[in-house]
Amino acid sequence: MIHTDGPWFKDLHGRTLLLRGVNLGGSSKVPYKPDGATYIREGFFDHREVSFVGRPFPLKEADEHFARLKKWGLTFLRFLITWEAIEHAGPGIYDQEYLDYLHAVVEKAGEHGLSLFIDPHQDVWSRFSGGDGAPGWTLEAVGFDLTHFKETGAAIVHATHDGPFPQMIWPSNMTKLAAATMFTLFFGGNDFAPGTKIEGEPAQEYLQRHYINAIKQVAERLRGLPSVVGYDTLNEPLSGYISWEDLRQAKAQIMMDVIPSPYQSMLLAAGHPQELDVWRMRVSGPKIVGRRLVNPQGLSAWREGYDCVWKQNGVWEEGHDGEPKLLRPDYFTAVDGRAVDFNQDYYLPFANRYAEAIRSVDPEALIFIETEPMHPAPTWSAEDAENIVYAPHWYDGYVLFMKDFNPWLGVDMHTSGVLVGPGRIRKSFAAQLAHYKQQSAERLGNAPTLIGEVGIAYDLKKKRAYRNGDFSIHAKAFDRSLRALDDNLLSFTLWNYTTDNNNAHGDQWNDEDLSIFSRDQQDDPADIHSGGRALEAVVRPYAQAVAGEPLSMSFDLKRKRFEFSFRHDPEIGAPTEIYLPDYQYPQGCTVEVSDGSYEIDAEGQTLIYQHSSEQNEHHIQLTPKR
Repeated sequence: MIHTDGPWFKDLHGRTLLLRGVNLGGSSKVPYKPDGATYIREGFFDHREVSFVGRPFPLKEADEHFARLKKWGLTFLRFLITWEAIEHAGPGIYDQEYLDYLHAVVEKAGEHGLSLFIDPHQDVWSRFSGGDGAPGWTLEAVGFDLTHFKETGAAIVHATHDGPFPQMIWPSNMTKLAAATMFTLFFGGNDFAPGTKIEGEPAQEYLQRHYINAIKQVAERLRGLPSVVGYDTLNEPLSGYISWEDLRQAKAQIMMDVIPSPYQSMLLAAGHPQELDVWRMRVSGPKIVGRRLVNPQGLSAWREGYDCVWKQNGVWEEGHDGEPKLLRPDYFTAVDGRAVDFNQDYYLPFANRYAEAIRSVDPEALIFIETEPMHPAPTWSAEDAENIVYAPHWYDGYVLFMKDFNPWLGVDMHTSGVLVGPGRIRKSFAAQLAHYKQQSAERLGNAPTLIGEVGIAYDLKKKRAYRNGDFSIHAKAFDRSLRALDDNLLSFTLWNYTTDNNNAHGDQWNDEDLSIFSRDQQDDPADIHSGGRALEAVVRPYAQAVAGEPLSMSFDLKRKRFEFSFRHDPEIGAPTEIYLPDYQYPQGCTVEVSDGSYEIDAEGQTLIYQHSSEQNEHHIQLTPKR
């Protein structure tokens, strides 16, 4: 049983655990039947008649995939589900077949010795606003017409987009009307949209109640399964318009294509055409490359009988002549004269409410918290939920957004500054990740930190590896991220493992292609490693259980030399265990230890080290046998 103690995860022996695993899986964001891959337009809007049974894979494939992940040392899973998978048919209508399937898959994971936490996944609210997560009926409940998001600029959606889908454009939906409105209502509807009700209930209460109850259905179905460690609150929650200083100003983390200001978004959705700047991302940053008239036909993103939520709540109005007028440019910055803070005023109360509901079913569940991407954690107090884990995300931004790798180029994701030189990149990456541990120490009571997502795009250099079979640059790209994690002794779950990944459509979602496994690279199904991509970097030794405090850990990809140091705890008698992958050491390895004794469990791919009590600090080194 995994529990927490200060900044570390612990096992029942008191040993420190470094948890390493994978997000399972990338295509869990979309329905299994009918095929919900986001490039498919047919039937896209029939959102109540879908099934996620088969995500992340059909049950008959479970043994294959779990055995492979165990072999690769990825024994801790961030297991993706979506609100839509549970409650797609309508409010309060739960998919019992999916819940039964979920129980069977999670139970099977435990049989293979894997542990997991449940990740209720979302990106920019829903599939219908360009991402995944919430059921389509949530948008309809506040009055949105899903079929007009394209024309009105309320969202850019793969299934309705004409032509090639621009790479990594989906995050631009964060600040577009559909997703921004839904998140503002979900977290702050009581303050910012008191006039908006759903079935007579305040929108915030209605949406949060349904979301929490849906995930509670999962907790009830999985209750008692020892493989389930806990539950994430919500993947990458967004603040929407909360704290937006001036609704006339456009801003976005990803400035691509057209980026309307919130006020322009409201006008577009109400049928008022707008001429907008067109942006393009370059290595040096976003640049304006032209202008475009959006919604020239004057269509509405609101269903018949509904009006703009923000017009209803006094943000803007239309005069007698039909001309719109913005009334409150700073509407979302304060309530009753008090400046608002998304983390403290909205995310934190939601997280506490969520934790209380989950623990009414599973009292021992760890609660994994994360905040808006690239924003700091909230400040936790003694009155807030206990036994939390900080689970932020981090990526090598240059590789992810440019779909390229250059050992001399990187990006500081906190400052957006360009990094030049391998040494500077390594130092910066380590510092960027150390920042999260520091945040936990300063804001979260020194809770353990687990990087919930980290990975690389595999369709680098215009998918060159799919033509020549050479994934060497992918291994180098992945290694520089994983070295930074090792430098910080961080637990993590890689993004991702997608069983139906293919070279044509990647992870089946928004043209993302980050899976460490693909059937299209599986030349020999009898070889458990076949289908793995850049495994030289991914499958690496690490300290799984430590009889004390880890001090340092490193793996030299070229020499395959692993080094680990720790300080033992005299109260712990259990040995230290190192994952020893035969993928890296097919002829075995030479082991050097500072003291004590060791044995190798070849079948379990484990080095079992028993330290002596004659010294406090201990060192282990592995090198391949020649």
